[in-house]
Amino acid sequence: MPQTKSCKKRLLTSKKRNLRNRENRATMRSAVKVFKTDVAGLGDEEKTASLKAMYRLMDTQASKGLMPKKRAARLKSRMAAMAAK
Repeated sequence: MPQTKSCKKRLLTSKKRNLRNRENRATMRSAVKVFKTDVAGLGDEEKTASLKAMYRLMDTQASKGLMPKKRAARLKSRMAAMAAK
């Protein structure tokens, strides 16, 4: 256990951040899975709306540091290819 006051605070904040990051990462992963399964049955307008929402989600996750920016770009590219089929 931490002894100093600053280390105790650091432990609490790191636990909070860890929990928040885990929730955000789980939300993102489930959204990606839903997109992959539902993209085939959507119409053109629904595909573009869904793809736009996924782009927004990927960009926010990458800007927060939950995933590398290049990984977000790669996933966005693959999703666009899925939507184009």
